Amino acid sequence: MRLVFMGTPDFAVPVLEAFLAAGDEIAAVYSQPPRPAGRGQKLTPSPVQAAAERHRLPVRHPVSLKTPEAQADFAALQADAAIVVAYGLILPPAILDAPRLGCFNLHASLLPRWRGAAPIQRAILAGDAETGVCAMKMDAGLDTGPVLARETVAIGPRMTVGELHDDLARAGAPLMVRAVHDFADGRIVPQPQPTEGVTYAAKLARDEGRIDWTRPAIEIDRAVRALNPGPGTFFATENGERVKLLACAPAEGRGRPGTMLDDAGLVACCMESDPGALRLLRLQRPGKSAVPVEAFLNGHPLPRGSRLS
Repeated sequence: MRLVFMGTPDFAVPVLEAFLAAGDEIAAVYSQPPRPAGRGQKLTPSPVQAAAERHRLPVRHPVSLKTPEAQADFAALQADAAIVVAYGLILPPAILDAPRLGCFNLHASLLPRWRGAAPIQRAILAGDAETGVCAMKMDAGLDTGPVLARETVAIGPRMTVGELHDDLARAGAPLMVRAVHDFADGRIVPQPQPTEGVTYAAKLARDEGRIDWTRPAIEIDRAVRALNPGPGTFFATENGERVKLLACAPAEGRGRPGTMLDDAGLVACCMESDPGALRLLRLQRPGKSAVPVEAFLNGHPLPRGSRLS
């Protein structure tokens, strides 16, 4: 088929590679424009743009798809279908209707659960035992289109957002290729999403990363696994220094929330929970590199009885 691919982050790259491996023609790749990155703030192309350039594919990054010019340029590609994976722009009706077969999205949840911007993180935050990927035919709603195919992926008890992201990307690429090809050949009829069980994965806010030590240890642990590396989880020491908490593990202990229970990194987080504490494993001071807790405490002790907030 003649396709347009629309995507931006790492998650989308395996899907682009899978369609190329299947022999489909990619007429153009749409991606978010290069952004400043690193200490030098050098303009850096998105992972999808970098992959497209390796394959010598033409790349476009319009600021909007709502203008007549952008819509005419898209329609002129005369694509059979558009493949959309975490692109970052809303597709107006004129774009959705331009390809002969329509536009198809790979979404990282088992729809209708976790429609929206942050489905991988929200699944971990909620303590879901499983999630998955869905190949969906897009409509004008927010992840409301009929589903062509889905695959379930287990969420392990200690799984981080990075690990789950990679598992979903690996599952999603072959699923998407198979589903779109089967639809084009008439072997799949998209199924409407159930009206029950709808949840929304709201965009992550920076203040969600501030640790509330009065919450149960298991919930804080989920937040640390779900929100790192971005937007990150953090707390303040008694002298007001903001410290990032990059890894932890539930531990036994009781005490006033936020109080250090020993000198090796055990913190009481909720007196009503079981387990009642967290063992700090990896931390990062402002402007410094992330280090294991032993290295952190060598120069910046958090003695027994000190309080975190």
